[in-house]
Amino acid sequence: MKLLANENFPNTSVRILRLAGYDICSIGDDFPGIMDEEVVQLAVDENRTILTFDSDYGELIFKHGYKPSAGVIYLRWEGFQPDEPGNLLVEILKSGKLEFSGMLTVISKNSIRQRAYL
Repeated sequence: MKLLANENFPNTSVRILRLAGYDICSIGDDFPGIMDEEVVQLAVDENRTILTFDSDYGELIFKHGYKPSAGVIYLRWEGFQPDEPGNLLVEILKSGKLEFSGMLTVISKNSIRQRAYL
């Protein structure tokens, strides 16, 4: 699985995902300051699942028609340690219980919801 960490995704968590064997590109390191639409295009071009704390991706998908085929994982919580998102995602991804392609996946501290868009 190829991942694309949005600028707001912690670098500590990017490193955790890399150490777990995931191919992950970091917007903050590789393309700082690009627009959300450019992030989506990069995800489409490279078939990467977007990891973000930015709720605007739901609007880009459902109101503006952007459809990154590998999916978007929106983490919806505040007040976390920099390693928490990475550790949680490693656990979720390794479980193999969820499909992310064509889905907006919303992960909060207590739940996981998915909505298909493809």
